[in-house]
Amino acid sequence: MNKRLAVAFTGPSNSGKTTLILKVARKLINEHKKEVAIIKHDPGDKARFDVEGKDSYKFSDTGAEVIVTSPNRTTYFSKRSKELDEMIRLFNDFDILLVEGLKNLPLPRIAIFRDSLDEDYFSYMNALAVDDSVDIQSYDIPEGVKILDLNNPDEVISWILTNAKEV
Repeated sequence: MNKRLAVAFTGPSNSGKTTLILKVARKLINEHKKEVAIIKHDPGDKARFDVEGKDSYKFSDTGAEVIVTSPNRTTYFSKRSKELDEMIRLFNDFDILLVEGLKNLPLPRIAIFRDSLDEDYFSYMNALAVDDSVDIQSYDIPEGVKILDLNNPDEVISWILTNAKEV
């Protein structure tokens, strides 16, 4: 089995995390022929994947772990928070795992910012992806943090392939 790699993306709301992850995932899948898995943290518990009244909702509402399968997709409903290794086991087959959020996970992390940096993120990041809206010269970037171009997914992928953690 090929080694599986994982990397995380962090940053404030509307910084471009999802846009960058989408660009990176599409290139990894289409150009690099990699199987990609994505985990998104939903700290506000806002995401909804089930419809009240439907059978899958009723099953999930019991508190049971539920898998709904169809010819085109398989959906897993859980009322429990999962640790990273549990989520990885759910995916099973992937080459690269991209995680949005979950800054306490022990993964190499790319922090994404537009306009300004939040130094609270500095202790969590291994790389920094910014565009021209950020004047990085006015910040004391921690030593060893790689500066990446937010608008260059190939540069980000290169960093991921070199620095991601084997999982």
